[in-house]
Amino acid sequence: MRPAAEMKDFRRDLVSLLPKLRRFAMTLTRNASDADDLVQEACERAIARSHLWNGGGRLESWVYAMTRNLWVDEIRKRKVRSGSAAAVFELDQLNVEATAEKAVYVNQVQKMILSMPEGLASVFLLVNVEGHSYRETAEILGIPVGTVMSRLSTARLRLAAMLSESTERRA
Repeated sequence: MRPAAEMKDFRRDLVSLLPKLRRFAMTLTRNASDADDLVQEACERAIARSHLWNGGGRLESWVYAMTRNLWVDEIRKRKVRSGSAAAVFELDQLNVEATAEKAVYVNQVQKMILSMPEGLASVFLLVNVEGHSYRETAEILGIPVGTVMSRLSTARLRLAAMLSESTERRA
């Protein structure tokens, strides 16, 4: 069992990860309600299993991997319940505090990222937004580093094409 002070630090660090964790959950679920549920479940599990956290590496990576695994389990449960792999995703605006013009642009970019397949969106978010290394991203998502590089390249090209198309439409 962890000492009370150490547990308090663990919970504080976990709370500081909530905005990042929610963004990550949105790339997985594509639905604000599911993302919130996933974040809550991941936090509950992280606290319940905090004794397993050895303090090595980044807490963020450990919690991201846990979140991803919980989502994979949830998808499997849904497939069993519905009898199909089809999932309904609803895009929800992310809360962005910025000027109106910047908020509109950021919202468009976020929707573009979320419109990419889950594997591409998650890799893009973890590397380009959250600043994880390729190795860390591979560990979080449980995929080889080469797959991270390939998906990241594809995601960047898709996003560039979508941004270019969007700019051309406005011109």
